Amino acid sequence: MNRQQRVAHVVALVVIGVSVLAVSALADCPELVGSWPYGPSWAVTAPGGYAYFGSGLLLTVAEISDPSAPLVVGSVALPEEAQDIVVTGGYAFVADGSSGLRVIDVSDPSAPTEVAFVDTAGFAWRIAVSGGYAYMAAREDGFYLIDVSVPTAPVQVGFADAYVSDVAVSGSYLYVLGDGLGVVDISNPSAPHEVGFLNLPSRASGIAVSGGYAGIAASEAGLWVIDVSTPPAPELVGSADTPGSAVSVAMSGSYAYVADDDAGLRAVDLGDPTTPTEVGFYETAGSSFNIEVWGGHVFLADGAQGVAVFLECSVSVFSDGFESGDTSVWSATVP
Repeated sequence: MNRQQRVAHVVALVVIGVSVLAVSALADCPELVGSWPYGPSWAVTAPGGYAYFGSGLLLTVAEISDPSAPLVVGSVALPEEAQDIVVTGGYAFVADGSSGLRVIDVSDPSAPTEVAFVDTAGFAWRIAVSGGYAYMAAREDGFYLIDVSVPTAPVQVGFADAYVSDVAVSGSYLYVLGDGLGVVDISNPSAPHEVGFLNLPSRASGIAVSGGYAGIAASEAGLWVIDVSTPPAPELVGSADTPGSAVSVAMSGSYAYVADDDAGLRAVDLGDPTTPTEVGFYETAGSSFNIEVWGGHVFLADGAQGVAVFLECSVSVFSDGFESGDTSVWSATVP
């Protein structure tokens, strides 16, 4: 089975299944503002005023009204170290390595409680949740489709023996990253269908989609930028090398933020997507692994060094960033 056939197999499964801390920095972008330096942490997300992250064998919940000082309010034990976390509808869906999918009720952040699990055969690596379904990437261990319309009673409804390293949902499309990039229309959950496919130069590790573009963390190849404004015709339009091995990526505004393993956090300007340009970095003390952007801040799971919180590059206190040296032109802005 060739590469395109393997990704097509994943797309077919979707249709069938549904039917049934710090060392150095460049300038002040990104700017470190806070941390939870108790690792290891390999996964983090931060919607709705709380951060949810792995801390050893715990899923930890921290209140982040002040991101510079995360305040832990609750935690719950997990069988394995969390690899990826999605929080929606009062539940945290955790890709928990060899222990599959764990579903945690976080409606009360001070008392997170596991309410269900699906013990998948493969190593749960990345997860996306949309329309009552969880799409789980397990790399060499395949792709899992799980019905989570009733979060307390999730059911695995499909599996594909195909390499899938990450999945992302944007609008009504599912982006499947494997031996290529597949684009699936999931606007009608009962009848998803593939609308686009792109061969990639090599296998990659992570994907994020925003504003008509997909950023792909391409391991030793750095960052690839894919134009997905026309889903049936995704196109590779730009790339930027990074010094480490790009593991995951998050996008916000005209920036991409890359978790670059031992090379820390890299900030890439996508103002011109055809010529993405690194504009800053922060060489963390850990191994940058998982990354999310929420509320003007970048949250980085940094392996043994826990979680680091950065101010986004687009957020500044003064409009000209101090570059001019002329205090008469400094004007306060509200992020």
